[in-house]
Amino acid sequence: MAQAEGLTGRDAILATVIGYEIQCRLCDAASLRAGGWDHVTYGALSTALLSGKLWGLDEDQLEHVLGLSGVCNITTRQTRTGQISDWKACAFANAARNGVFAANLARRGLTGPHEIFEGPKGLMHQLNIGGIKDGLVLGENGDFMIDKTYIKFWPAEYHSQSAIDACLQLRPQIEGKTIESIHIGSFEAAVSIIGSEPEKLRPTSRETADHSMFYCCAAALTDGDVTLATFDDERLTDKTLLDLIDRTKIVEDAELNKGYPKGIPNDITITCTDGTKVNKRVDFPRGHAENPMTDDEVFAKFHRLADGVIAKDTADQLVEQVMKFDTLDTEGITELFKFKVL
Repeated sequence: MAQAEGLTGRDAILATVIGYEIQCRLCDAASLRAGGWDHVTYGALSTALLSGKLWGLDEDQLEHVLGLSGVCNITTRQTRTGQISDWKACAFANAARNGVFAANLARRGLTGPHEIFEGPKGLMHQLNIGGIKDGLVLGENGDFMIDKTYIKFWPAEYHSQSAIDACLQLRPQIEGKTIESIHIGSFEAAVSIIGSEPEKLRPTSRETADHSMFYCCAAALTDGDVTLATFDDERLTDKTLLDLIDRTKIVEDAELNKGYPKGIPNDITITCTDGTKVNKRVDFPRGHAENPMTDDEVFAKFHRLADGVIAKDTADQLVEQVMKFDTLDTEGITELFKFKVL
């Protein structure tokens, strides 16, 4: 958007902050998951508004932006249920595309439904998210949600990050021993999303495996890390991993529920056949706002993901340019995206 409109990196950063602010405040004000809806429903709204900002739309136009993006982009949670498909990785991108489209329509004069939130058939009533009415406060006194957003240290569903962290910390204590059982105490959201469905015990796709706390913990204990290769097809039928999964139990813990969403509390107890028992609880995994990654750790993660996709010198140049994104003009932004995939 910024590139197409001849804007700067600073404009794009401002729009990004606005998008995160709206998206995260909506999620905190009223959960969509509780009613079986997907959070990307909010994604259409947040992307539409940040697009409207980049297009310089006025207040009346932005109200139509909300109507146009909100009335036709309501998404179900089935995207993230059971065996997970390729679509999961596309769901928010699709919502973002539709948000940009809605802003473009409003920019060109198309009106949208009124009272998209509070109307008799609006989002608050239809999706049972009335909490938005009183719970939505944006960027008060410089308190922005982008500063509280988490980064995944490992390439797995976010609620598993603290469980992976705990397993990796426990692994040296049980080296050379045979695991008899793994007990994972967790909080409702994690149990519901990645720790209860039968499909998570026998994932048949990369997308399902990285949304299985059973699988992620088994891999962490077996391999000493969780990487993209952890979820390769041949690993999904690895007997060592499957045997560990069968010895793993995940239960919801009322005490851990109290620690969420401030933290991501997972409590791991591993019992070995020789009687050894070890325990570790992690509330703030690496990458959490309370335990942030360093710049170097973020760069290292980028390089791990970029390896084999783009050339190393290209990756180095991208890091250099992104770290001065605020200084880029339109031409600089254009040059930033002129790279070849291997």
